Amino acid sequence: MKAIVVGILPQDRIRERMLAIARGEYKPKPTEPKIWFTSMRSLAEVLSDENRALLKVIQEAKPQSISSLADMTGRKPGNLSRTLKMMSNYGFVEMKRENRHVRPIAKATEFRIVA
Repeated sequence: MKAIVVGILPQDRIRERMLAIARGEYKPKPTEPKIWFTSMRSLAEVLSDENRALLKVIQEAKPQSISSLADMTGRKPGNLSRTLKMMSNYGFVEMKRENRHVRPIAKATEFRIVA
């Protein structure tokens, strides 16, 4: 599994960069971050020790549902579901709907931070 590259820039610089890309003035290199945070603090909230451990459990145990992941980790399903949704919004987890269950899939367990 490849490491996800995460960038940190102030909000105004992220916006400038996105607008330059949209106008065709700037073409990002394949090695540049695709996920951006505005501060190390916001990144640390998402990739806390607890959440990185959760990604590792998902990758190794390959749970078939959020309920089975909750049983494995001892976390409450509601809290776990919110955490997974947030991590899914950043692209760290894929939530795959299968029959009556949603199966979490870890997209990465290693990260490279560019500040």
